[in-house]
Amino acid sequence: MKLPNFTSLYGRIFAIFWFTMLLVLIAVLSLPHLDPRVAREVQGEHLERLYKLRDNLENRFDGQNNLGKIIYRFDKPPTRTNSHRNTNGPRLFLADMDGNILSTQRHEDFKIKALKNFITSVESPQKPMQKLYGKYMLAGPVPVTLAEQKLQLFIGLKWNQPPPFLLRMFDKPFQLLLVVMAVSTPLLLWLAWALTQPARRLERAAKRVAKGEFKPDPSLEKGTSEFKQAGTSFNQMVAAVNQMISGQQRLLSDISHELRSPLTRLRMATALATRKQGESSELSRIDTEAQRLEQMICELLELSRMNTDSHIVRENQPASSLWEAILDDAQFEAEQMNKALTFSAIPEAYVCGNPKLLMSAIENIIRNAIRYGDTVINVDIQQHTESLLITVEDDGPGVPEDELNDIFRPFYRVSTARDRDSGGTGLGLAITQSAILQHSGQIEASRSALGGLKMRVELPLA
Repeated sequence: MKLPNFTSLYGRIFAIFWFTMLLVLIAVLSLPHLDPRVAREVQGEHLERLYKLRDNLENRFDGQNNLGKIIYRFDKPPTRTNSHRNTNGPRLFLADMDGNILSTQRHEDFKIKALKNFITSVESPQKPMQKLYGKYMLAGPVPVTLAEQKLQLFIGLKWNQPPPFLLRMFDKPFQLLLVVMAVSTPLLLWLAWALTQPARRLERAAKRVAKGEFKPDPSLEKGTSEFKQAGTSFNQMVAAVNQMISGQQRLLSDISHELRSPLTRLRMATALATRKQGESSELSRIDTEAQRLEQMICELLELSRMNTDSHIVRENQPASSLWEAILDDAQFEAEQMNKALTFSAIPEAYVCGNPKLLMSAIENIIRNAIRYGDTVINVDIQQHTESLLITVEDDGPGVPEDELNDIFRPFYRVSTARDRDSGGTGLGLAITQSAILQHSGQIEASRSALGGLKMRVELPLA
């Protein structure tokens, strides 16, 4: 038979089950030996006392030939002088070799009835037995010779000792339930701890990966074999994702390097042509498109680098240190363009993340509002129970309802005001959304009550 692996979850459950079954089996097997209500052989010191009592009895009635008088002496009620001794002391009973009780009293007494049952339960008259009836212990038979007749002697004694703990437990189901709970609760708590600890480690590792921290955790490969396998697979997955992202970053870097070289040569050739032939609309258009292409490559690299390295620098920062200076600068720039930018007081809240990305994301939204707003830009920052809500609104041309979800796509340009003439590459909001999602936040666009675009950003508090 193959033994279970006790380092596994099923092995531990198997061990607890069989340990409990072993305890129950030991209790069941021990019960007959502990239960005085079950007839068992008298041994040791108690057997010597029985034989000593028999010898004293034979010496007492030595020379007495009338068995009836002896039986009468046995059944004689106690007197005032010896009533206490006879009531609490042992009571003697005589029976013939066929098991018939020899007594002058009516056989309706409880002790006599118990004796009859005891005599029928004794298998071998040669071996004295004992058995408890209620609070009355009977022992015998002990062979005795009285009036030259072979008889059987039985002894009855009041039993004042409490029953064994195991017997009381089985007699009272409520106590048995309490004992089982007392024994099983530590085992179950240990099993629950063995289950929850690896699961919590796996949960914390999954949350770190969700935040962008693609780092293997060696502690996941501890515990039961099932969780060890899950932790090993999880670490292998994290390592594979990390390797894939690193490969993607290297590929983009290589592509950027390869693309920048011909772009640089193209711009140099355009500058030489302009110097020789003078300014022309064709050469200006070539230079403009080359600049836009180079800017697009830089922003693509920034987006890729953000997705890869955003988890490297994460710290708790107060909201005021992140965006107070940005709002002051944006308000000054808006005034230079004859626009009014207002913002609410920044709450005393902390946000956990990459400060550079958080500052860049909100700054990009505010600068877009300044660029496309006509006269009014409103920034509102409110603290909720578990999050920080940032709302930026402008009174510009806005975005059509059917394009609100598309403006976060890379290279997407709105068909109205935000077209190629604005000079954008269509990657600004994609970078902003990536930064917000990297911090487990949410960003959405909608129509503003001012008439333009409303950007709503929600970030979890530290």
